[in-house]
Amino acid sequence: MKNQISDIDKSHYEMIRKNVMLFLKNQSDVLDGDDIIMLDVAPQVHEGARAFFKKSRVETLDIDPSSNATYIADLCRDNTDIIPSCRFDVVVCTEVLEHTLDPFSAVRELYRILKQNGTLLLSVPFNFRIHGPLPDCWRFTEHGLRQIMKDFSEVQIEELPAEDRWLMPIQYTVRARK
Repeated sequence: MKNQISDIDKSHYEMIRKNVMLFLKNQSDVLDGDDIIMLDVAPQVHEGARAFFKKSRVETLDIDPSSNATYIADLCRDNTDIIPSCRFDVVVCTEVLEHTLDPFSAVRELYRILKQNGTLLLSVPFNFRIHGPLPDCWRFTEHGLRQIMKDFSEVQIEELPAEDRWLMPIQYTVRARK
């Protein structure tokens, strides 16, 4: 039973994937445009932002050298030598932050690479099992997300509630403006 995935885990996984796709679809309706330069962080496992942001120029970032991403970099480090500051209008970072070793540094780097008035689209699980790619280090409450996003001028946080657990949402989505 140790390696079995429960029906609840499968249900939460499906809800998370559906919520991420809906979040990206809704945001692309507002943010997609011919003059938009976007960064999608670690999109190789899932469809990624490119499926929704069809007009924007989409570049990618991943820590895995075999990913064929535009930029190979560790999000937890200052990558000024790889990615210029204030380059992107939109940065998409879905289901990644929990896998970083230093989420505060990762958010500082996301902030650095966003243009002034740029938008960060972020999602993180909360009430979900440990998952790959490992390591899976963190879970963030709404309060933790507000603290980690404190340098952004506007932060909107939405939760994907769990019907059976009050104050234990399955996932959060965040839209933050620099």
